[in-house]
This record gives sequence, C-alpha cells and structure tokens, in this order.
Amino acid sequence: MHEMSIALAVVGQVEDAARSHGHTAVESVALRVGELAGVVPDALRFCFELACENTVLAGATLLTQQVPGRASCAPCGSDWDTGLPPQLCCPCCGGAAGGLLSGRELEIAEVRWADAGAATACQEV
Repeated sequence: MHEMSIALAVVGQVEDAARSHGHTAVESVALRVGELAGVVPDALRFCFELACENTVLAGATLLTQQVPGRASCAPCGSDWDTGLPPQLCCPCCGGAAGGLLSGRELEIAEVRWADAGAATACQEV
C-alpha cells in the first residue's frame, strides 16, 4: 500500500516545516490529490492517522481535494475530463491525448498550525 509511504512523506515534510518555523502542533493538513495519481483517499486518511502518532501532527485532520483528470488534443485543440478509467482519446476528433493538463497532482496545499493562526500553503509531496 503506497498510501503509507505518501502519508509518511507528508508527515516528514510538515514536521520539517514545523521545526523550521517553531511550531509545536498541527491542526490540519490539506492535500490536492489528482484523480489519476493512483491514490485511494480513504486509505491515505487511515495511513495519515497512523503516521501522525507521536509527532507534532498527532490529532491533525487530513483534508483532501480531488483534482479531476483533464487531457488535451494537439490536433483539434479541445480538452476534456478524462474520468476513470481515463478516456485518453479525444472525444471531438478521436485522436490520442496530446498530454495531461491535470489529474496527477499530489501536493500539500495548506498546513494549519494549532499553536498559531497562520497557515502555510503549497508544497509538493
């Protein structure tokens, strides 16, 4: 289950930020998770809770914002929601997707410190 390694990486990065900014407690962590990133949000929440034990994140809430997968077509210029399983052929012309515009994100969007009213935003996991 790679969700545990993701949770441990998030906890490690937030702990580093807490140390460098003098924070002693975390209220919540918000993650942007792409629909195509291969992450199961419920499994990630479960792993996050375990990874937070005995850290400055103990008791912190994990908030996830799902980012829809979007692809583009170079020949006709259209873009579309890929969905799951991903539709990687252009619904307008039938050509192959020229690239993904979104959906693979996995980043820390915000950290709310419990010992201060401040939040820190956007750090890639």
